[in-house]
This record gives sequence, structure tokens and C-alpha cells, in this order.
Amino acid sequence: MLIRVGYEIAIQCNEPTPMTTYLNLETDRLSDLVCERGPIVTPDVKLENFRDLFGNNCLRLLAPAGNLSLKYDAVLRDDGLPDPIDGDARELTVDKLPTECLAFLSASRYCETDELSNLAWSLFGQVQPGWTRVQAICDYVNQRLTFSYGFARATRTAAQAHEERVGVCRDFAHLAVAFCRCMNIPARYVNGYMGDIGVPADPAPMDFNAWFEVYLGGKWHTFDARHNKRRIGRIVVARGRDAADIPLIYTFGPHQLTNFKVWTFEETKPSFSSQHFEKVSLVTPWFSQRWSRLSRHIQARTDAENTM
Repeated sequence: MLIRVGYEIAIQCNEPTPMTTYLNLETDRLSDLVCERGPIVTPDVKLENFRDLFGNNCLRLLAPAGNLSLKYDAVLRDDGLPDPIDGDARELTVDKLPTECLAFLSASRYCETDELSNLAWSLFGQVQPGWTRVQAICDYVNQRLTFSYGFARATRTAAQAHEERVGVCRDFAHLAVAFCRCMNIPARYVNGYMGDIGVPADPAPMDFNAWFEVYLGGKWHTFDARHNKRRIGRIVVARGRDAADIPLIYTFGPHQLTNFKVWTFEETKPSFSSQHFEKVSLVTPWFSQRWSRLSRHIQARTDAENTM
């Protein structure tokens, strides 16, 4: 299978502003590239590659005053298989974990294990350890939170998402990651591409997706609390403790986001076509009628719980 991925992102700065990006494909997928264009920066500025503390491929640059755009387009080979399942994968006690896993056991910016520990043990303490327990966490988070772009808020933490019962994919991932860490299961946050391959097309604007990985049975495994099913065509961009570690773009000074388009889909041609992507930009608020109904439903449910 061939999968096409890419993005168009534009920002505006009032003055020259240092900037980093977490938009490059992970190293393990570079050998799968069939063809690639970019990243292209307009206006032309110097790009410097570097690796962060978690081994992610990153870029740094000096964004000039005014407008700056970043574009990327690529086609990759993929095995076309859904995320693997290993129901027998077991938890390791903390003393048996590799040292590099320890960073993924403690609290982080968006994953407050200290606030959620008692709740986690009350919910999942009696669940069979290992794969079954992580899946139970995914089931709970998936049922607890309601998804919509209209609920997006960049500062929402895992504990806040649990109380508010709403969020976008990063909130689902943060809450699941926090619960896993509370149970002494190493969990890390993942950002990347995931299109509607093998599932009905979603009419919402395409975006980068967030999911998470847990360390069981001596290896990392993929889980997705938002979709809560094994999916085809995940392409990892970056991993970290949570979203604070791997912002798609980060500027050391103020900026305004003026364009944000993402695409990922199954490609039928082995090389670039002349297809032009007329994708809806997430910069434009996408408040659907469904989101309006969800908002009213969430508010009504919250009001009812508060009167009990």
C-alpha cells in the first residue's frame, strides 16, 4: 500500500523569531519513502536539522518578520496491516523496566498522575494486568470523553479533560497516558499522520492525530483511546512525555497561525500526481451542527450531575 502525507502551515511574525518544528517523519519510516517534496520554506531561510532528547527528527530556523509558510508532501510504502494485537503482553514491575522507560512513568505537563492516581487504582486496580488493563483504560477514556474540534483547548490537562468530559485526540491520549502511568505502566504520547484508511471517511478537516504507546512484555505497543480500534496507516512524526514535548511548531516569541492544512490518504500512484489539495484549514473554526448538539448534551449532562 502507498500512503500520501503532507501539510501546509503558515504563520505571521512581527519580527524575526527563532522557531523549531516537530513535523519530520520518524527515522524508522525514512526507508519507506517512495518520493518526497520538502520541507519547503517560503521565503527561503536556512533549515537546521537536530534531534531532541527523545530522538525525534526536528528542524530549527529563524522565521523572518512577516509571513512564513512550510510545505511538505510525500508518498510512503506501508504494509497495510492494522495495529498489531498482543493480548498476552504483560506488565513488568518497575525494577525490571529498562532505564529509558522511567521517564514515561512520572507526571508531565499535561498528565497529572498525582491528581489521578487514586481514581486510576479504583477504576483499574482489579483489572487483569497487562494488555487487558490498558484496553480497559482505553475503553473508559473513549466512553468518558466526547470528541469534537469545537472542544479544543491547548491548555487542557488530563485531569481537566476527565472532569469536563470533552476534548480532541490529544486529550484522549493525555488521559489514557496519565492513567497508565498511575498503574506503573510506561506510556508515551505520539503525534503523527493517520488517514481514514479502512474506515468510513470523516467529513471533518484532516489534522495530525495523537495516540499513545505503552511498554508491555519488553516492547512498545500502540493504543488509541480516541478511536479505540486497531487502525491502518499510522505514520509517526514524534514521541514524547506529552504534547508539551513535541509541539508541531514552537516559536520563541509571538506568532499568528494563518494556515494549517494536513492530508493523509491511500495513494494509487507510485509517484506524485498533479492533484491539488483543497483541504479545509483548521485555522477557520469548524463548528458543525453536530458539535452544537454535543455542546448542549454535555452541558445538560454536567448540570444534571451537579444537582445530584
